[in-house]
Amino acid sequence: MAGSEQPFALYDKIKKSVIKDIESGKFKPDDKIPSETKLAGYFNASRMTANRALKELTEEGRIIRVQGVGSFVARPKPDAALLEIKSIAKEIANWGGVHSSKILVLRQEKLTRDIAQKMNLKPDDPIFHSIIIHSDQGIPVQYSERFINPKVAPHYLEQDFYKITPSDYLLEVAPIQEAEHIIEAVKSKIQIRKYLEIKPDEPCISLKRRTWSFDMVATYSIIISPGSRYKLTGKFMRG
Repeated sequence: MAGSEQPFALYDKIKKSVIKDIESGKFKPDDKIPSETKLAGYFNASRMTANRALKELTEEGRIIRVQGVGSFVARPKPDAALLEIKSIAKEIANWGGVHSSKILVLRQEKLTRDIAQKMNLKPDDPIFHSIIIHSDQGIPVQYSERFINPKVAPHYLEQDFYKITPSDYLLEVAPIQEAEHIIEAVKSKIQIRKYLEIKPDEPCISLKRRTWSFDMVATYSIIISPGSRYKLTGKFMRG
């Protein structure tokens, strides 16, 4: 019996040692921690035992493991605005990150029946469509897909969304009268997982949002973020 308890004791000891070093500030966010092999050597344990400790630390959000590179101390998960609509670039700046973006789609299309229904428009009406991946220091934190009513933002496709975010532009040209949010925990589609560079079992937050401006539906957005990199918070005050 004692022999069967020993691996757990060693695994727990390794795990607690890493947590102590993180909480004491010895290892700071983004710092690389000792490898599985080195930890096994330090504690005279097997690599399997060290691997189990690192796996649990990853599941708890303490560290991030990058295959072929190593394990790094995770940053505290930032708070993102829920009720307030603002630029992802500003959110990232507020938590001390550095925003960058990658434009995947930016074009005019014909509305599908499903999106037309959500935007109170007719199928085959023209719509502006954009898909942008937003990152913090090169790590994807948000998949942002938008459908924009051309009547409220006729110059949307002309903007340089590497210099300004769609939210910044839309808030300027189409002030929001009303907004509707639907939030779900989801398992993202394969292509979105590739864009976000996450594993198949990574839980994600899905935010579907409709906004109204000039007495019409202005936008319908689908925003997906890895649960380990992003969280939503909201504050409401009665007027």
